[in-house]
Amino acid sequence: MFKEMKVSGIAIDPVTNTPIMILREVDGEQAMPIWIGLLEATAIATELEKIQFSRPMTHDLLRNILKEVGAGVVKIEIIDLRENTFYAIITIITRDREFQVDARPSDAIALALRTDSPIYVHETVIDKSKRMEMGHKAEVHTEEGKKWAEILERLSPEDFGKYKM
Repeated sequence: MFKEMKVSGIAIDPVTNTPIMILREVDGEQAMPIWIGLLEATAIATELEKIQFSRPMTHDLLRNILKEVGAGVVKIEIIDLRENTFYAIITIITRDREFQVDARPSDAIALALRTDSPIYVHETVIDKSKRMEMGHKAEVHTEEGKKWAEILERLSPEDFGKYKM
């Protein structure tokens, strides 16, 4: 079963200085971190902040191409988490068919934000992510795992300010 989620913000992992995208359940309390690259974090943060550039960036270009050919993004789904890697699919609809494209979650979400498309995460991915810690598998019952679980549970959109990338 899938749960609808939204991007509640981007933080920086204080240990690795890697951006972390925080997804929060739309109709619930669960949160899920995804460690992402700096370029993808910038693409997401600029869309969250509604920053406009004079020329289209990569995800803006993809959105523009889809629009010009009469296609649209139906939804994105984060479908799996294997060996510390998240997997996503983008569902696209055209005039005569609907199909799915494999994507990195950060790219899929950057596109979803630009197309106002819903973001869904499979429950098993949420469960698996609870056992991850800073890119390494960890059990939630460890002290470090409990600390991250508590931090994520308490996060709210107001916890995220302006991003400097």
